[in-house]
Amino acid sequence: MVKSQKAEGRRQKGFTLIELIVVVTIIGILAGVAISNVKWAQQKAREAALRHDLTEMRKAIDDYYADRQKFPDSLQTLVADKYLRRLPKDPITMRSDWEEVQASTDPNDPAAVDTSGENAAATPGIIDVRSAAPGNGLDGTPYKDFP
Repeated sequence: MVKSQKAEGRRQKGFTLIELIVVVTIIGILAGVAISNVKWAQQKAREAALRHDLTEMRKAIDDYYADRQKFPDSLQTLVADKYLRRLPKDPITMRSDWEEVQASTDPNDPAAVDTSGENAAATPGIIDVRSAAPGNGLDGTPYKDFP
């Protein structure tokens, strides 16, 4: 009878140290997985925004060419002439530092802009825009080569 009272007296409700360590470890693992998934989702969203911005700027360059039969001198020209509302920030670098691709004037290049004869005063202008961000996207494509 004395033994059973002692056994009941020592038995308290609660968790053991091992149980607490196991629970904290599991919570830590789940938090680590959640954080990596959030970072991946943020990166994927930034890359989608980059693709969208590049598409919009390239469309503005094409529209400018269709209206004026010449390429714009710079991205700022597209803003000044209302083809773009504003120059977007690169979602990867968070700066408006786009790489402007100039049209070629090389006579041996079949895609070159003609600057001879009546077009002698014409400036080649920009034909494309690329991200100036270093590194690669989630799929391994360099940011400068994003479509």
